[in-house]
Amino acid sequence: MSINLALEAFRFKSQYTQEGRPGQVDHFSLSYARYGAKAGVYRILDLLDETGLKASMSINGKAAELYPDQIRAVADAGHEPVGHGWENDMLTNDSDPEQELEEIRRVTKAITDAAGVRPVGWTSPGSAGSSNTLNFLAAEGYLWNGDEADDDLPYVKTTTGGPMVLLPRVNTPTNDLSIWIAGKNPPSVIWEQFKDTFDELYAEGQRGHPKWIEIVLHAHMAGRPTLIPTIRKCIAYAKQHENVWFARKRDIAEWTLKREG
Repeated sequence: MSINLALEAFRFKSQYTQEGRPGQVDHFSLSYARYGAKAGVYRILDLLDETGLKASMSINGKAAELYPDQIRAVADAGHEPVGHGWENDMLTNDSDPEQELEEIRRVTKAITDAAGVRPVGWTSPGSAGSSNTLNFLAAEGYLWNGDEADDDLPYVKTTTGGPMVLLPRVNTPTNDLSIWIAGKNPPSVIWEQFKDTFDELYAEGQRGHPKWIEIVLHAHMAGRPTLIPTIRKCIAYAKQHENVWFARKRDIAEWTLKREG
């Protein structure tokens, strides 16, 4: 089981808005996102400290520049910093590979400067990488990427820059954005879906086919007090079971590379 966090920054608007106007800055929506750095990230760090778990945090390069103290606090607590594009509402452009490579390097430097440790994992904003992303990441020294959604388990893919571990998106049923904010469901739905998913995967593991589950927590969403009790309940439930490995995504990628690389 892994926990994926996100601390994000935006150009025009975040994922939550009251009155969206295409192409214009949505000041309310941006203020909603700033909650993650001002309050939400600390509440999530407290929860992880309480439960003794280490997580991976997707970080936009702009967020690393704006909130270096928060990024350093994440890294100092033993959590993994992960590259996540420069701005979260600006997606990768397939037709401009030079710009994409420049952005990867810019994001890597911003996170490294803030965290004191360089990222080895990358998930593109919206998981919307380009046809060049994996080749660029491998050449730049990255270990894993999270832009696919085509399996239950990690696997290794060959790129022009070397092997790349793919950690597919297995977290849609347990994602605060897709289930709580976009889905407009009560927090209890996340608990129900986590439990059902966990139970099914755990049973498969007991039959000899171990699987992987992940919870996604955005600092500006799950970092609000409403969702914390639900996440605490999910973690406590997983901890009641034997032989569950609580790992950062880097740890899972290194395990995969040893087995399949």
